[in-house]
Amino acid sequence: MKAIRRFTVRPVLPDPLQPLSDLARNLRWSWHTETRELFQAVDPEIREAAECDPVRLLGAVRAGRLAELARDEQFLHRLTEASQDLRNYLDGPRWYQEQLELGAELPAAVAYFSPEFGVTAALPQYSGGLGILAGDHLKAASDLGVPLVGVGLLYRHGYFRQSLSRDGWQQEHYPVLDPNELPLTLVREADGTPSRVVLALPGGRSLHAHIWLARVGRVPLLMLDSDVEENAPGEREVTDRLYGGGSEHRLLQEMLLGIGGVRAVRTYCRLTGHPEPEVFHTNEGHAGFLGLERIRELSGTGLDFDSAMESVRAGTVFTTHTPVPAGIDRFDRELVARHFGDDGELPGVGVERILQLGMETYPGGEPGLFNMAVMGLRLAQRANGVSTLHGSVSREMFAGLWPGFDPAEVPITSVTNGVHAPTWVAPEVFRLRNRYGGTPGRWDSAAEVPDRELWELRRSLRAQLVTEVRERLHASWRARDAEPAELGWIDSVLDPDVLTIGFARRVPSYKRLTLMLRDRDRLRELLLHPDRPVQIVVAGKAHPADDGGKRLVQELVRFSDDPRVRHRIVFLPDYGMAMAQKLYPGCDVWLNNPLRPLEACGTSGMKAALNGCLNLSVLDGWWDEWFEPDFGWAIPTADGLALDEDRRDDLEAAALYELIEDRVAPRFYDRGGEEGLPQRWIEMVRRTLGTLGPKVLAARMVGEYVERLYAPAARAGRALDPGTARRLADWKARVRAAWPRVAVDHVEAVAPTAADGSAELGSALLLRARVALGALDPVDVEVQAVAGRVDAADGISDAQVFPLKPAGGQDLEGRWLYEGPLALDRTGPYGYTVRVLPAHPLLATGAELGLVALPAEAAVDGAGVLMR
Repeated sequence: MKAIRRFTVRPVLPDPLQPLSDLARNLRWSWHTETRELFQAVDPEIREAAECDPVRLLGAVRAGRLAELARDEQFLHRLTEASQDLRNYLDGPRWYQEQLELGAELPAAVAYFSPEFGVTAALPQYSGGLGILAGDHLKAASDLGVPLVGVGLLYRHGYFRQSLSRDGWQQEHYPVLDPNELPLTLVREADGTPSRVVLALPGGRSLHAHIWLARVGRVPLLMLDSDVEENAPGEREVTDRLYGGGSEHRLLQEMLLGIGGVRAVRTYCRLTGHPEPEVFHTNEGHAGFLGLERIRELSGTGLDFDSAMESVRAGTVFTTHTPVPAGIDRFDRELVARHFGDDGELPGVGVERILQLGMETYPGGEPGLFNMAVMGLRLAQRANGVSTLHGSVSREMFAGLWPGFDPAEVPITSVTNGVHAPTWVAPEVFRLRNRYGGTPGRWDSAAEVPDRELWELRRSLRAQLVTEVRERLHASWRARDAEPAELGWIDSVLDPDVLTIGFARRVPSYKRLTLMLRDRDRLRELLLHPDRPVQIVVAGKAHPADDGGKRLVQELVRFSDDPRVRHRIVFLPDYGMAMAQKLYPGCDVWLNNPLRPLEACGTSGMKAALNGCLNLSVLDGWWDEWFEPDFGWAIPTADGLALDEDRRDDLEAAALYELIEDRVAPRFYDRGGEEGLPQRWIEMVRRTLGTLGPKVLAARMVGEYVERLYAPAARAGRALDPGTARRLADWKARVRAAWPRVAVDHVEAVAPTAADGSAELGSALLLRARVALGALDPVDVEVQAVAGRVDAADGISDAQVFPLKPAGGQDLEGRWLYEGPLALDRTGPYGYTVRVLPAHPLLATGAELGLVALPAEAAVDGAGVLMR
């Protein structure tokens, strides 16, 4: 029988226990060990059933048990301490406030938009690395005191829960999430009615959404929910599930996230007095429409579109997360056009102007498609990738937006991701570190930990993982319709004394879940080695629409079902935060073998490293940046060779087997040190904790965002008052109109060259260039010499830039003379060119407009120099 209405009955806490409600409603409990342990003590009998979610736990605990706790002096003392600690955390000054006291110019607030947030398993609003990164960003910002406001969507079904059929095929389940049973609060107006945002849709329809608030420590996270009575059935389902539905469904989600998200931020600031954000950070292209809403806001103050866009760009940061073009949302041009303009959202803003922001109007692009990442880049003055290598890949990937510039000069920088240690580090690791003088930001105390204690810690964590794996494997097989009598073998799955390798990711093809299966006989030999066995724990979800990914999962599952090896390799379904928090600490080695360079960052290896797990990875993402032999092993790759995919996989799989067999396993099992311990392995664990640990922290990452991106964006935004924004827009329009007549007409070099045309190291060239500026003045441009080593095709690499200065007025032909020295500071084949760029104090880089003038070949006189 089905209920005709659903509602939530909330528990009534006795007065002495009222602080439990505040503690449960602030997600800081998810990374604060003492608060978690307090809730676990509320009712040990039901804490597992509640999955350590305090809101669910308080809703399930018996009234009699609450009455007992209200009289328990010891519990009340712990409650008082936890409550006071939370107040101190929320109200006290932290790093950000200290920087302000020292005179730093920082934004009053930052709005951080993301399509998913992985804060805790109790709020399942994430699918993978993007969401987990966003959750860690919020938590680290809270710890540092950064005045961030998170903005996302509330998906009533989340992503999906994964199980396996009897034959190993992935099956998806979409549980219904009731916001009233989650650690959320509905944002309400002063009169108690729910706050809402409304978007206009074609045909006179509207999309309404409520705003739910999750408190992530000091950071408010606003989540928009379209499942409201005012909506028609189709609109109610806009926020049904993460990354579900067709193109129009996704477009509506992204309009709600971007446009509705800005309106939600304005509502929250109006109701609470929170400072209005000066910087808007778009985490991946899904939220790119936020820039259009901010342009609309400014257009209402009298600014024209171009002036408003300059103001918006100055205060916007865009982070791209994918080096895979297929990972970027692209919509049909006509679909986007239909949802904007006078019959849709943002009336008064020209549809063609909106379309121009996202169209792929560059060589190799598809002009009929609207690209969300392209719009994100065009609406942000500052952009970044998420590792040094990914920044380089992104500059190549989006170079078409800046024609005439080498990829190295494309204005996309990088901030390497980090992970939130209190979320991902096992409490046992923290306790051992603290016992030897460690602090939250310092891990060098690992040097003081005796070998025996460090080894016993690692074995203890491995043993905990073995227990966890057996429990999850038993549940998985029961869900696959196995009878209990068939599952006795699970009691001997894995061994707490065997080298344990972990591999857990989403399952797109480029992450190569099944690379380890390329030579199954060799893998079996590694798993069953009589003296140096290896055991592997694997987890991962394929996208529901990705049958290819599901086949990879099935292939791995079927291999792990083989009775010969099933005690040494397991696949655990339903990979998520709760599983990951057990998996990372319990593994000895973390495996990552993507197709290089398609891994943007790969933060799972960072989480493992913070627990003393060594990395075994392809040099991609963050590992390419920070790999040292002290921290693990680099899997050789064949990405520079012209090989077909199968041949490349064969070579790299063979390299992986060889590394495990010849280097990884022997080092783990080498017990020739004192007390029969693997001293060389322990030293690698120690170096991973003490040296690599501080690099991979989310606090480092967020600090870099503040100093390198947020603060400059805030300063740029403050500089663009309405009058300045108009003048900048007018200047850009004038420069673009005049640029076709800008040219480098003649270049000559005066050099102390030898008879063979070479020059001496340490000497200098005097360059002279005659430049036509058309309707522009010298103040509008910068003339530069670009010099460096040259290849056989005269391409310049490792370039240096030397400014050339005006040397007099215009000649009779209207050209300007520029000159300057070019220092010859390196040997070998060397060359230069001269170029003209737009120049303005409010440009972030000379490449910002994507305009450059270079000399024609006939304009160059003696332009090449061979150094000796």
